[in-house]
Amino acid sequence: MSGTSLDGIDVAVIDVTVGKQRASVAPRAFGTVAYSRALRSALLRISNAVGHVGVVARLHTLLGERYAEAFRQVCRRNDVPLDSVKLIGCHGQTIFHDGDGVRFLGRKIATTLQIGDGSVLAERTGIPVVSDFRTRDMAAGGRGAPLVPYVDYLLFQHPKRGRVALNIGGIANVTAIPPGARPEEVIAFDTGPGNMVIDALASHYSNGRTRFDRHGQMAARGRANEALIRVLLRAPYFHRPPPKTAGREQFGEEYVRRLLATDLGREDALATVTALTAVTIGHALARFVRPRMKIDDLIVSGGGVHNRTLMAYLAAYVPGVRIHTSAEFGVDPDAKEAVAFAVLAYETWRRRPSNLPAATGARRPVVLGKISP
Repeated sequence: MSGTSLDGIDVAVIDVTVGKQRASVAPRAFGTVAYSRALRSALLRISNAVGHVGVVARLHTLLGERYAEAFRQVCRRNDVPLDSVKLIGCHGQTIFHDGDGVRFLGRKIATTLQIGDGSVLAERTGIPVVSDFRTRDMAAGGRGAPLVPYVDYLLFQHPKRGRVALNIGGIANVTAIPPGARPEEVIAFDTGPGNMVIDALASHYSNGRTRFDRHGQMAARGRANEALIRVLLRAPYFHRPPPKTAGREQFGEEYVRRLLATDLGREDALATVTALTAVTIGHALARFVRPRMKIDDLIVSGGGVHNRTLMAYLAAYVPGVRIHTSAEFGVDPDAKEAVAFAVLAYETWRRRPSNLPAATGARRPVVLGKISP
């Protein structure tokens, strides 16, 4: 998995068995291989931006090579024999996603593009690869996201407790699972920015020396500007009912430029956007989830769990709920999305649908992805 934060490549090696309503996941290894500064810069330049098709094509192939190298590196570090791995699921790097669609040459076109060639990865490893998960859901009328809720349902459902799985990556997203829910009763959507805006400001204020606010230390020294947060909350995205998805198109470079145009100092700006992530999560749960189910447990994963200031804001803006990390349920918070795409690949290999139409808006459940045998 390589996500919208553009930090690098997360590799999770797991033993997995999927039943009708439950998944059993046993971790074997996990590691992150960072992108080089040059590769990260190249990806940023083409993410939701005008770029040369030749550059996109070359990065598509290069990422396939880098994924293979990362896979071998993590296996070697953890003494996992390469020939013990039977299948690879590769999400790829999203450089464009428009789940709603626009008029284009006479038709309404919704589209997504994840680069990182699964065929290159399969050839370099000798292992079958499932990749390009999102396009089949979109062909079936869905938004291509979120896809992880299918796995959240298998991992976290409970007969008596209402649970919300919250992943705070570049974008924050929730999967709300009512007690004893059937798959069609799951509520899932992107709430808005997760770490993306925080990371962008941290990088700007440090002149690129750091890519994130470690443990939320800079934000902890500032004071959130409540008036600005109220203005930011007026954005139409936060009030649109699910299913819905977000990315750099809504909260990328242009959004950050507008924030930098305010007169906030460094610490206050970081405190404000850190609070904004927590506020928008709380707002989304209050408006779109709590009217339909009780929330007993909030299970948090993703890089945001390491931001102590963000987690403190989250506790303040989501009151009356027990907050856990996914580690308490046997899933490393940093590995969660990589684990999810391993499970999705497992389902695809067995020709089983693994999208949740209630989450993506698709007309029907479909088998996801393309297989490079």
